[in-house]
Amino acid sequence: MIDFKALFRQAIEAKASDIHLQGGHAPILRVHGGLVRAGKDAVGAEELKQQIAQMLPPHMKGDFREEAAKGLDFSFTDAVAGRFRCSAFNTLGAPGMTMRSIRTNIPSIQDLYLPTAVMDIALAQRGLTLVTGTTGSGKSTTLAAMIDLINTNYDVKIITVEDPIEYMHSEKRALVSQIEVGSDSASFDQALRQALRQDPDVILIGELRDIETLRMALRAADTGHQVFATVHSARAAQTIERIIAMFPSAEHKVLLSQLAQSLEAIISQRLVPTRDGNGRRPAIEILRGGPVTEKYVLEGKLAELTEYVQSGESGMQSFDQHLLQMVNDRIITGKEALKNASRPEALATAMRGIRYVGKSNV
Repeated sequence: MIDFKALFRQAIEAKASDIHLQGGHAPILRVHGGLVRAGKDAVGAEELKQQIAQMLPPHMKGDFREEAAKGLDFSFTDAVAGRFRCSAFNTLGAPGMTMRSIRTNIPSIQDLYLPTAVMDIALAQRGLTLVTGTTGSGKSTTLAAMIDLINTNYDVKIITVEDPIEYMHSEKRALVSQIEVGSDSASFDQALRQALRQDPDVILIGELRDIETLRMALRAADTGHQVFATVHSARAAQTIERIIAMFPSAEHKVLLSQLAQSLEAIISQRLVPTRDGNGRRPAIEILRGGPVTEKYVLEGKLAELTEYVQSGESGMQSFDQHLLQMVNDRIITGKEALKNASRPEALATAMRGIRYVGKSNV
């Protein structure tokens, strides 16, 4: 039998970002990006199923096999270990669950080592800001830090729509309402419709999953709200391509016009292991909205947009520029920089001028 509470505490003490559980397998933790076994004992399928049933919120109670086939995403709070974002599933007839650890205290932009431009974007009080990256790249944490900064500085109404809610925001200067899809509303679409009737200044959308959610996000930004959302994409230009691909071709012209006019920023991020092996740092690409960005988006010139990011205007930067800076500051190794680079050959050329990049780093 697995002592799940002890496992949760072990994960927190190890600073694990995730706990992986599957019936018939020993628990595994993700620590600083790598997988580490948490003991030798396998989790029994039936005991894991019972554990998941105990953790599920009331509206998800039911037949596990049927419900897990649809995907069970929910939040769970342990009195000692804290809060987790959970995803339960079936795998070859056995239950499984991945648990993402969520900090109780919302970190600041400075705590996350994010560029100061991220602070400027958060405090802009306008437009659509998209935070992008792969699963586990820290998108939700970056958004939480940005929302907390607004909460600290402005007397506004903030509404978050998430599935599930991850970070809990206490009221500082702002009035904060948090809507969880599933328990508070049937869908993102319905929750956003509700939100727009509740006099918001700032709207956070957990993820742009479908056309209707995207339409509502653009409409909200177009009517003067500050809107934040996440998208699963690797780079700024790819984010625009992905958004365009969600819509029928007949709507592309109108969509591009809305997106070009309302876009405040696209923040893309990747987590890179540090030189000392004690953690990871975000590598950030930033695209800012403005006349040049609007022109390139309207004309569909995404290659030019990628080059424009490197101009440094308004705090913009490419992944490779940030990676080079972190190598220069001895935060990450050259090897990790090249592994995470968008253009490894060009970055390798740029790194040749850094005297300490040698065989031990590259």
